Amino acid sequence: MKIKIAKKEIIHFIGIGGIGMSGLSLIMNSQGFKVQGSDININKNIERLKKEKIKFFLGQSKKNLKKATIAVVSSAIKKDNPEFIEAKRRNIPIIKRGEMLANLVSLMKNIVVVGSHGKTTTTSLLATIFQETKIDPTIINGGVINAIKNSAKLGTSDWSILEADESDGSFIHISPTYAIITNIDREHMDFYRSMYELKDYFSRFVNKVPSFGKSFICSDDKINNELIKSLKNKNYYTYGQKNDSDLRIINIKQNKFYSQFDININFSNEKSQIIKNIKIPLLGIHNIRNSVGAIGVALSLGIPVKNIKRGLKNFKGVERRFNKIFTYNNIDVYDDYAHHPTEIKVVLEGIKKVFHTHEKICVFQPHRISRLKDLKKEFSSAFKDADTVILCPIYTAGEKIKLGFSYESFAKLLIKNSKIKLLMIENKIELAKYLKNSMYGKKLIVGMGAGSISSWIRDLPKLIR
Repeated sequence: MKIKIAKKEIIHFIGIGGIGMSGLSLIMNSQGFKVQGSDININKNIERLKKEKIKFFLGQSKKNLKKATIAVVSSAIKKDNPEFIEAKRRNIPIIKRGEMLANLVSLMKNIVVVGSHGKTTTTSLLATIFQETKIDPTIINGGVINAIKNSAKLGTSDWSILEADESDGSFIHISPTYAIITNIDREHMDFYRSMYELKDYFSRFVNKVPSFGKSFICSDDKINNELIKSLKNKNYYTYGQKNDSDLRIINIKQNKFYSQFDININFSNEKSQIIKNIKIPLLGIHNIRNSVGAIGVALSLGIPVKNIKRGLKNFKGVERRFNKIFTYNNIDVYDDYAHHPTEIKVVLEGIKKVFHTHEKICVFQPHRISRLKDLKKEFSSAFKDADTVILCPIYTAGEKIKLGFSYESFAKLLIKNSKIKLLMIENKIELAKYLKNSMYGKKLIVGMGAGSISSWIRDLPKLIR
């Protein structure tokens, strides 16, 4: 007789089309839970859920919760959402995505990746390394891993590799065996009331790592270093380019096809060693750092160096992380998820490093009014390594707050602080018209943002031709 957990529960995901929500629902469905969900649009994530026969409601209405006994929400769900209101009215348990994830993996050995930027790529790199071993982990990621064509996979072992979202603080409910902290940046300040509170959450998370586990913290990040100084126990290793890093990145070489580097490793109670000629098919020092965080965990688990190197070399990437979408008149057009000033800077730095002879055109769609309002100055100077910025309307993500300044004044500040040429457009038709007349010579075009810009870039070929 097979006993099912929560056999009588019907778990409803409000906003199931989000990348994190869809991944979690896929894993829970694979484990035998009764899962359903709703969203206001159909996307690729929804299509993957439908293939697994997960019940889906298009649109959000209180009637969707008619049979639901548990509601799961992400930080994107507002309190005026009709399904959220109905769940409260009926006293249905409302659980944050991070808490549900913590409950789901509580009996597993967990490798948890946290940080403001680079989580998805780091998680994906680690998952790729594991593919070179006999360990088959459960994977829950914040992006689609090209190798498995999904953001989540139920494994057969008692290991899990998780990307934990810090946007609503719920990541501290997860109990990590190993942890990677990529960086800490001013982000999600609608939840965290101050940078002190944000750092405190990360400190509490790191302190949950048991003595038989380890945290791997990138020491190239300023706020990570402040975090390190606040930790009472030395139950962590550092990685980065700094001379005192436990995993120090040296001898970096980069071209348009791959990055190559060595690591000088100084783990406590072990003889120092150098691992040479590690290759990743990714651009930028930020991605080198991401891979070294993954390498640190893999080495701690005893995964052989040859497996680590082979996994990284054969990495097939993640959707929306500097992916080439098409080529027109010998000009390549890329798509990237960068939507925070720090992310935009490091991506453009990486592009400039290897495409230094190209004119770099960045099509930028700001994501959320609150983010642009909070980081206006930082955004204005984030495009210094671009030549031209095509500024799209703000993707509001349902926010109805006022920006507090004119969009035209922001455009002028971009021109002044980033020293770039700038064009403002209203829609993808205008974008296509401009690019059709501009796509000649030695250029590179990259779309950036977390909203609809990805679909705009993917629609360009038919609009241009």
